[in-house]
Amino acid sequence: MRIKTIVIILITILFTVVLMQNTGSINFQFLWATFTISKLIVFALIALIAFVLGVMVGRPKRVKLLGGDLTDANSDKTKSNTLSDEDKDYIN
Repeated sequence: MRIKTIVIILITILFTVVLMQNTGSINFQFLWATFTISKLIVFALIALIAFVLGVMVGRPKRVKLLGGDLTDANSDKTKSNTLSDEDKDYIN
């Protein structure tokens, strides 16, 4: 198994243990309302929100459609000579 898989399994096990140890209820105050809610539900919601945000941040960049041609968002990387003559003189 790869290291990444082992780390994911360990985090999942630790998260499950923490959830099972915190099954009591808490008072949750939102603006003017007070709710009695299980810690298990609060932790699960926070984990779900964190997972969704992590997927959104970690996904690869999308390809942009410009003028009918598919181009990568970083198309400047393909140009080998992007320096102006003044910049070349300054470097040398």
